[in-house]
Amino acid sequence: MIDHFKGIHVIKLFFALCLTAMMLAGCSSDKQVGDSAKLALPDGITLVEIRNDQGSDKVAIAYSKYKLDNGLTVILHEDNSDPLVHVDVTYHVGSAREELGKSGFAHFFEHMMFQGSKHVADEEHFKIITEAGGDMNGTTNSDRTNYYQTVPANQLEKVLWLEADRMGFLLDAVTQEKFENQRETVKNERGENYENQPYGLRTERVAEALYPEGHPYSWSTIGYIDDLNRVSVNDLKAFFQRWYGPNNAVITIGGDIDVLETLSWVKKYFAPIPAGPEVESMQKMPVSLDADRYITLEDQVHLPLIQLTFPTVYVNHPDEAPLDVLSDILGGGKTSLFYKNLVKDNFAIQAFVSHPCRELACQFDMVALANPEKSTDLKQLQQLIEVTLTEFESRGVNEDDLARTKASIRSMTILGLQSVAGKVTTLAMNQLFSGQPDQVQYDLDRYNAVTAKDVMRVYRKYIKDKEKVILSIVPDSLTQLAANQANFALPERSFTASSVSETVETTPIQDVFDRSVMPVAGPNPAVQVPQFTRKKFDNGITMLAHGNSETPTVTILLNLEGGPLLDSIDKAGLASFTASMMNESTQLMSNEEMANQLALLGSQIQFSAGGRYTQIRVNSLVENLDETLALLKMKLFHPAFLEEDFQRIKQNLIQQLLQRKNNPAVLASRVVDNLLYGSHNVVSLPSSGTVETVSAIELDDIKMFYQRFYTPSKANLVIVGDINEKSIAKKLGFLTQWPAKDYTIPAYAEFPVYSKSKIYLVNKPDASQSVVRIIEKSLPYDATGEHFKSQLMNFPLGGMFNSRINLNLREDKGYTYGASSQFIGGKTLGRFQAGADLKQQNTADGIKEILNEIKTYQRSGMTEAELSSMRSAYTQSEALNYETPYNKASFLNHLLTFDLAKEYRQEQTKIINSITREELNTLAAKLLDTNDMQIVVVGDAQKVKGQLDSLGMEIVILESEDF
Repeated sequence: MIDHFKGIHVIKLFFALCLTAMMLAGCSSDKQVGDSAKLALPDGITLVEIRNDQGSDKVAIAYSKYKLDNGLTVILHEDNSDPLVHVDVTYHVGSAREELGKSGFAHFFEHMMFQGSKHVADEEHFKIITEAGGDMNGTTNSDRTNYYQTVPANQLEKVLWLEADRMGFLLDAVTQEKFENQRETVKNERGENYENQPYGLRTERVAEALYPEGHPYSWSTIGYIDDLNRVSVNDLKAFFQRWYGPNNAVITIGGDIDVLETLSWVKKYFAPIPAGPEVESMQKMPVSLDADRYITLEDQVHLPLIQLTFPTVYVNHPDEAPLDVLSDILGGGKTSLFYKNLVKDNFAIQAFVSHPCRELACQFDMVALANPEKSTDLKQLQQLIEVTLTEFESRGVNEDDLARTKASIRSMTILGLQSVAGKVTTLAMNQLFSGQPDQVQYDLDRYNAVTAKDVMRVYRKYIKDKEKVILSIVPDSLTQLAANQANFALPERSFTASSVSETVETTPIQDVFDRSVMPVAGPNPAVQVPQFTRKKFDNGITMLAHGNSETPTVTILLNLEGGPLLDSIDKAGLASFTASMMNESTQLMSNEEMANQLALLGSQIQFSAGGRYTQIRVNSLVENLDETLALLKMKLFHPAFLEEDFQRIKQNLIQQLLQRKNNPAVLASRVVDNLLYGSHNVVSLPSSGTVETVSAIELDDIKMFYQRFYTPSKANLVIVGDINEKSIAKKLGFLTQWPAKDYTIPAYAEFPVYSKSKIYLVNKPDASQSVVRIIEKSLPYDATGEHFKSQLMNFPLGGMFNSRINLNLREDKGYTYGASSQFIGGKTLGRFQAGADLKQQNTADGIKEILNEIKTYQRSGMTEAELSSMRSAYTQSEALNYETPYNKASFLNHLLTFDLAKEYRQEQTKIINSITREELNTLAAKLLDTNDMQIVVVGDAQKVKGQLDSLGMEIVILESEDF
């Protein structure tokens, strides 16, 4: 529905707490880190500290910290459990460092940093990392910008060369053309993720009202279009010179590294870069209000939303931890008061409380989506929130409230010990904001120390009867639904922005080596496919189990084949609805009691249904596995199926489905499925059903589906974690001895056939962009046949960032934030799909360009260089495939889903290395016939139909209400 807004604090807490059991996991080598003290460090690098805490009772992330003469901070963390490394370069600059009237600069520069530098060609950064088998990206928030890559361990020097080149030599490659192109890309991103999304402007509007004009948090990270239009390339260059020096950066490297070798590379590539201007810490800037501020936003939404936002403290303030605990008690799931009073009583479809914290200020958010079946009056919803707060004050903090929170912290700590990236991110962020990379024990201590008295104190200090911003988001022209008449309007933006920022003198960089020569990677690391045991039980369950002691956790996936494919077309959504009911009350325990027990254990049990399966997913600490399995047994075999739960979930589902009609991407998916599979096939409908089909479902249908299809006869079971593979079946006896009842998955009815291409235009008035999908039926999944080869073939066309389609539409034309193509294959069905969210004024232009790229590729195929790039990317990415328990579980689940031998990836590697360009180009000629492709456009028909007429195809106009 809508995402919780997460500030720095939430991310920081999650990652920091995810690492708490580091000493239990044994992922890092304390001896190696300790021995780094004895290493002869390269000149110009100073050891600041080494932290391993070996033998202590403290929980810690082992690291060593260094400083270069130019001010660059270097943090190293050794984890030799997988042959990969993660590199994070974090600059202490975000939107908070921008000037009034020049918003969006930090985010703009995130884009520019991928546009090449003096020794790296335009778009080459993406190409190099992709061909190295790695992942990469960058993120910007109000307080920092980071760039990161995860690559096989043999590619580390290459990554350091790339990052140093854009730190020291970016401006040599910045041109007016690149500047203009990325300005358009940022505008497209704002359109796609903010303006064309329901509730997309929520956080921006709240920030404008909460913070005074000129406050660093009073504008959003992405910035305003007017500001983006106003700036010049010289403004941007000056911003880089001011903030992107090594003395304002932290480079953190974790994984399978050699300390001395890594430091020598850091010195070689980063030490010659001169320091930038001195950067002073920003003063904390928490705010206060003198009166409640009511604001109203009209939006293309179905469900009215209310948000109450209170100003609080700043990250690491002594009151931050008790405020976080307060937010969890009030609105942190099924045990919370918001759930009891708003969701369970059907006044809200969704309600939550959060306390996002940032470097300079924090805010306390209470959010609720109104349930129109009960009331759309946001004033009433605000009153219910205030009644809930009064109830909390009267009730106080229960013993279980604190126990749940502390158990969740401990669970997140251990369950999060899964990736090098998480550890590196934590070290980098803590160093940036506190000067101390390892804050894990600090965070644990401060949250463990929170008392009931602390929680009540911060409630009275920051929430009770305190001034706040009250945002109402209402459907267009229905401002009468707002919580109150707006009494606050953002002052007209009045400022004088200089046309050019002051430039900073830079010192020429003197090297003793040739930076234009890209480092050569070492030998590819050896990658081990997870070993597992396989067992077939008499009741039909096939189990794969993998024991791994890196973390004291267990993940269980139980898949019942059929899922939504077992629905009748008039009651589509039944499988999904049944799964939702399985998450509710049991015959032995209420919904809230079950949620409380799971929270106290720090465990999760989740039922869901989608695609071809009903899935039950369990996450548990090893020490709590027996208790968690007992709760799973209760939920699986003793559901209560209460009428009150049924009615509440049914109302919520219907309202969610009505809301989704306002999401252009959802509308596009609905039309795509309908065109491919026909309205007479249940597979053409969403797994969650439609308003009409869900409305037709009765409680007896739920009970019938459970009795017929919750059976192990077609079930697969995957277990990954700190287990004994041979004895785990004993703990799961209630599953392996579960009596089986066979059933049949219905066959599909005939699918539609098209003789020519048409455009299906879904009219969405006032849409700010056009969502475009170009589709045709294609091959179902196979591991080594034509479908697999089609993915290899598609890689240069639309399967990577540097693909032909994306470079054309995003980088060359500036029509979109991103464009792609892909072959999607399931067990029995497959499709080819290309598309993008396009600027409204370039809807037809964008479609024409995508079709032209596909036609050209069909005729001429890939080049030898593209073939080589594809081979490199696919073969070297193996090192990243099995790092986390989730990665391992997904691999095993994939084997069971498609009945594959564990060696299938070796077979794929042989194909990748031996397949010829001619074979792939022949496949392109066969599978990419644009004459068979249908085009779906979701946009404002009044504004785009004239453009589409120029394409010379028949246009079928549809209304969004039809879906």
